[in-house]
Amino acid sequence: MLWMLDPQEDGSKALRAWRASWRLSWEQLQPCLDRAATLASRRHLFFRQALHKARHVLEARQDLSLRPLIQAAVREGCPGPLMATLDQVAAGVGDPGVAARALACVADVLGCMAEGQGGLRSGPAANPEWVRPFSYLECGDLARGVAALAEERDKWLSRPALLVRAARHYEGAGQILIRQAVMSAQHFVSSVPVELPAPGQWVVAECPARVDFSGGWSDTPPLAYELGGAVLGLAVRVNGRRPIGARARCIPEPKLWLALGPRQDKMATTIVCGSLDDLQDYCQPHAPGALLKAAFICAGIVSVHSKLSLSEQLLCTFGGGFELHTWSELPHGSGLGTSSILAGAALAALQRAAGRAVGTEALIHAVLHLEQVLTTGGGWQDQVGGLMPGIKVGRSRAQLPLKVEVEEITVPVGFVQKLNDHLLLVYTGKTRLARNLLQDVLRSWYARLPAVVQNAHNLVRHTEECAEAFRQGSLPLLGQCLTSYWEQKKLMAPGCEPLAVRRMMDVLAPHVHGQSLAGAGGGGFLYLLTKEPRQKEALEAVLAKTEPQSSLPKA
Repeated sequence: MLWMLDPQEDGSKALRAWRASWRLSWEQLQPCLDRAATLASRRHLFFRQALHKARHVLEARQDLSLRPLIQAAVREGCPGPLMATLDQVAAGVGDPGVAARALACVADVLGCMAEGQGGLRSGPAANPEWVRPFSYLECGDLARGVAALAEERDKWLSRPALLVRAARHYEGAGQILIRQAVMSAQHFVSSVPVELPAPGQWVVAECPARVDFSGGWSDTPPLAYELGGAVLGLAVRVNGRRPIGARARCIPEPKLWLALGPRQDKMATTIVCGSLDDLQDYCQPHAPGALLKAAFICAGIVSVHSKLSLSEQLLCTFGGGFELHTWSELPHGSGLGTSSILAGAALAALQRAAGRAVGTEALIHAVLHLEQVLTTGGGWQDQVGGLMPGIKVGRSRAQLPLKVEVEEITVPVGFVQKLNDHLLLVYTGKTRLARNLLQDVLRSWYARLPAVVQNAHNLVRHTEECAEAFRQGSLPLLGQCLTSYWEQKKLMAPGCEPLAVRRMMDVLAPHVHGQSLAGAGGGGFLYLLTKEPRQKEALEAVLAKTEPQSSLPKA
């Protein structure tokens, strides 16, 4: 148009020719239009810009959801180019956080292609056909790992059951990258040599449980280093006791004696490790004594990759072996941070028995490292809550290496006793099952679902408000914090409130300022702030009418 209207061009000859030309209206043009070609062109253009957008959103680390684009690509029958673009981003970006999100998006594409068939998205990712790509990722070769994943993926596209299993393995690949990112916390683990204890002398570490008052889930990788986390937690005795502990000592025999039990004086399981083969299942969380074996490895006492035998390693460095006992008086799945706190106690006792002292902040990061070695994953709030005394806020910034900083919250004089008089733990009788909850939350976060992203930001902001309520020493304000926090947990992990627990909370509601399930929810302990002090017996009577099996340990 500009060319035709330019009077300098050929003396406006083109303009006169255009004005004299035959005119066609849009209506007259319609029969000549190839509508199929037009729609195909528009569709092609839409996906070209969509692929550009997907790449930009991932590489720029934007909190925008790609799920609508994924669903459109699958509906239109062209998921291949989208997965190829995601592969390119994952392989070329050089950032494990961005790569993990790209792999999670591939898993979403595969899950969407299954159209709700083929089984549950959450499940094992241990098919031997995927070992080769996983091994590349474990070695840090991101480009070869992503290429090998794509090569294997092409064999799993024929039916829904295979698509879902491929999606699980892509999520497993993402977990490897998360694990490597969290391993960066090892930068902040250090120890100083101290005098060895006398031969046979026990080193004992006893710990309280933890109750989270605000911010849970924000400490969970990758949120902890992509969003930045903030959690307010309390260290609490249960029935007046520190319920979690470990003890370690040197022994003359070059072996590792491990024992686990419900109490310090009651060990239920004993394991003897006389060779490195006995330690090989340290990364299988359900194997007997896996956490204790991982503690020896993470403490640097033994190496499973050494050319020396176990006995040679122990004799060379320590002149003998070790005995390690751990115990927890809390029920399985309590939601009170037992496993992470137990790992911290075991590491503390072991390091001291080996002639090293580890500071508490170093221990917090050591537990992060141990849980990645153990492959259980998880965040940092449990060990912050149970290894650091009193009331505190743990924070991690949106960056790597992952570093946790802890601030003790100062409360008014006498408020701790007041809190003790009003804080109660109620065991719901249901075992908390957090693994599937965790997978669902990570899936929603990587998809950057708007409600989840907004809720995650609210969790962090709400932690600072809760800290201010503690500084003021206001129980009603803290009750409001607990109520809001429980609603945020339910938004983060739908399904974490069993019906029986909801009924229990409804019965208790008139008697409390606020209440929440501990940890991720789903069962375990309910904790509440009562309106009146020392209400254990009164609330036991209230619950006895509806839930006779419930008990009320005093916090």
